[in-house]
Amino acid sequence: MDAPPIFFLPQDTLQQIFLNLPLRQIIKCRAVCKFFNQTLTSPSFLHFISAQIPPLRLLALRPPHHHHHHHHRASPDRTLHAFDADQNQWLRFPLTFLPFRSPQPVASSFGLVYLWADSIDSTKTLVACNPLTRQYRVLPQLGSAWSRHGSVLVGPPNRVLVLSELAALYFSGSNNFWVNFSSNLPTKPRSPILVSDFVLALCDVGSPWRSQWKLFSCTLSTLQTSPSWSRLEKHEWGDVFDILKRPRLVRGTGNGVLMIGGLRSSFSLNASCSTILILRLDLDAMEWAEAGRMPPEMFRSFQDSSKFKVFGGGNRVCFSAKRVGRLALWDYSDEAGKGEWRWIDCVPWSGDGLCRGFLFEALLTALP
Repeated sequence: MDAPPIFFLPQDTLQQIFLNLPLRQIIKCRAVCKFFNQTLTSPSFLHFISAQIPPLRLLALRPPHHHHHHHHRASPDRTLHAFDADQNQWLRFPLTFLPFRSPQPVASSFGLVYLWADSIDSTKTLVACNPLTRQYRVLPQLGSAWSRHGSVLVGPPNRVLVLSELAALYFSGSNNFWVNFSSNLPTKPRSPILVSDFVLALCDVGSPWRSQWKLFSCTLSTLQTSPSWSRLEKHEWGDVFDILKRPRLVRGTGNGVLMIGGLRSSFSLNASCSTILILRLDLDAMEWAEAGRMPPEMFRSFQDSSKFKVFGGGNRVCFSAKRVGRLALWDYSDEAGKGEWRWIDCVPWSGDGLCRGFLFEALLTALP
């Protein structure tokens, strides 16, 4: 059988054809045949798309929570599941190229996904990989306690912070070792995030009977000093931390931070929530503004849940809760100046309904 005519096109002509496709179509074309895969992973093509094709912004799922504990059977599904909100579809990225048992994706930054994996001697190690190119890099080993109690924060270029209440481990691409610092936080950090050089976290400084959440921050450069954390507060903020029940942070766009929680109907101890509120903090102006609130008909699905999970980043945030069976999505449009709320169905790993995840900006050019 004669080869198809496209096989005889000059390489630069073929590359120009593929450059007119969005990244999601390029990813699919790589699986068509060996010839397409070689063309679309060549250094010359990757050089072209690095400047011309934006990343594919996806909402990736972490494995169910009980898979983080070694005494449970590992999940046989070694796949990263991610939702493409623009196309309203789920994508699958096989992780079978990783030579580790039960990899656990936990975070992502600039095209790289970071996973906890079991090494040969059954200790946990962090691995950075690009699921699109199937390249990976093993970071220096860590103790298993860090995978159970530490939050993984990642940023460019190859900067990784594993944060707990008592200590922090920092790794950068320029050094091939972890640097250990005392974190000096008053309590266990809740939903810590990394925004540029800033690390932000919520801490409960209240009593055993009543929570009192405050926002703490430090910079990566001041982690070596003690005390390195400072409380972020302004008199003009008023009771911004008191109106939300079980608040948590999500990184926004630019230097923005989203704080999300149930909107209390009153300041009484066991007040019910009337909806889920999204507030946005501009770190440059140090001012809060309302970004969105969940519609009443959608909130009714979350009203009976004792807790809900939040994940995402930028202008997209997902919500999950027990017995809901699907995800709620807040998708903010800069052009419209408001957020759209909708449901995401056919969720993989639904289990008890409490899904966790992270923003994954897929890139063919990201190198571990």
